[in-house]
Amino acid sequence: MENSKKNEYVLTMEGISKEFPGVKALDDVNLKIRPNSVHALMGENGAGKSTLMKCLFGLYKKDSGKICLEGEEIEFKNSKEALEKGVSMVHQELNQVLQRTVMDNIWLGRYPKKEIVFVDEEKMYKDTMEIFKRLEIEIDPRSKVNRLSVSQMQMLEIAKAVSYDSKVLILDEPTSSLTENEVEHLFKIIRKLQGSGIGIVYISHKMEEITSICDEITILRDGKWVTTEKVKNLNTDQIINLMVGRDLTNRFPKKTNNPSEIIMEVENLSSKRKKSIE
Repeated sequence: MENSKKNEYVLTMEGISKEFPGVKALDDVNLKIRPNSVHALMGENGAGKSTLMKCLFGLYKKDSGKICLEGEEIEFKNSKEALEKGVSMVHQELNQVLQRTVMDNIWLGRYPKKEIVFVDEEKMYKDTMEIFKRLEIEIDPRSKVNRLSVSQMQMLEIAKAVSYDSKVLILDEPTSSLTENEVEHLFKIIRKLQGSGIGIVYISHKMEEITSICDEITILRDGKWVTTEKVKNLNTDQIINLMVGRDLTNRFPKKTNNPSEIIMEVENLSSKRKKSIE
C-alpha cells in the first residue's frame, strides 16, 4: 500500500512559499503531478506559475515547503542538477546556440566521447536520429540551428528534454508561436510521451488547448493555490472564474470605438527567423 501511494505521483510540491522584498510571490502552494498525465498549470499573469517552476528547477530557492521526485525529497541547486535528475523545462523564450548544429545543441556539455578526448559524432548523430524517429521530428541533426523555423526550434528543445530521460517535463506556453498544423504535431508528441511514464506540466492561457490535451488542472491566484481538479469536471467559465476570483459576465463586450486616422504604419518588415510554412 505504501509503495503504490509513493508511486501515485511522479512529482509533489507541498506548502511552497517564496517571498521577495515587499512581495509574497508564493504562499503555501501545492502541485501534484501523476505519471503518464498532462497537468495544466493556470493563472493570470503574476499568479506565481513561473516562480513555482523556478523553485522546482533550482533557479530560485524556496523559503519553505517540500518537493519530492518519485517519492524522494529533493532541492536542486541549479538547472543542471535538475536536468540530470530528470526534470526538464522548455521555456517560452528559446535560448539556443544558433551557430552550432542541431545535435550540438542537444548534447552540449555532455558530448559522447571516444578515446577519452574526442567527440564521437557518429554516436551523437545516431542517438539524435533515434530521438527524432521516436517523436516523428523531421530535422537534419547536422543543420545549423539558425536555419530552423521557430516551430523546429521548439521541437528541438523538446527532443533535448527527452534526451535526458526526463521524469517531469515542463512546457511553458509551447504553442505561442506555432501554426495550427504545428500545434497538432506538438500534441501528437505529447501523447507519445504520455505513454512513457513521464509527467508533463503544461502552462498555457489557451482554454481550447487545456481542454484538448490536459488531464488535470491546478489553478493559482495571487500566489496562492486555488484548486486542483480533473479538466473534464470544469468548463471554460468555471476555470476563468477560479483564475480571476469573480464571474465574467461580459467576456466579449461590444466595440464602441470608431477607427480614425492611421497613427502607425509598417512596410517591408523583415525577421531573422524563418517563417513557418503550413
